[in-house]
Amino acid sequence: MFGPADVLDPPPRRVLVAGPSGSGKTTLAASIARVAGLRHTEIDALFHGPDWTELPGFAEDVDAFSSEDRWTTEWQYTGQLGPLLPSRADTVVWIDLPARVHMGRLVRRTLRRRLRRETLWNGNVEPPLHTVLTDPEHIIRWGWRGRRTVRDRVATVPAAYPHLRIVRLRSQRDVEAWLRTLTRS
Repeated sequence: MFGPADVLDPPPRRVLVAGPSGSGKTTLAASIARVAGLRHTEIDALFHGPDWTELPGFAEDVDAFSSEDRWTTEWQYTGQLGPLLPSRADTVVWIDLPARVHMGRLVRRTLRRRLRRETLWNGNVEPPLHTVLTDPEHIIRWGWRGRRTVRDRVATVPAAYPHLRIVRLRSQRDVEAWLRTLTRS
């Protein structure tokens, strides 16, 4: 497992960013793409249709971009995609923030999106805030459960995908330090 000061050789070309909801996966994936000259595909934009439904052709769209030589995306939707992404990636960047930092980010983002009624993918908006108490799939509850899910998923990587390099980042400082190690190849 690599840390924030480790320079990867060869540089990453197909990168999965792992972390629970609200940890900063999309932001980091976009930053990696910008710094390393990769294409970023936001996987939520491919998945979410109107009323939070799965868009037809989701798996085919993921198959198409992940067949390319240079990309970065968020590692999620494993139930729909199975081993497709990790079998094609060369690097997993794991955002493993302390719970208070991760959950603080998720709650702030959820509140901001709901209060501003920000339009997300295909016209979707965050549900009313009170649904955090009634909906077991509410993003805040999902994000909390995701901490263990992601940890367990990353733990399987060495045995299931021995070709993958894992970079573990435990703070925003780690994220910024690791981004500085990247170069365009």
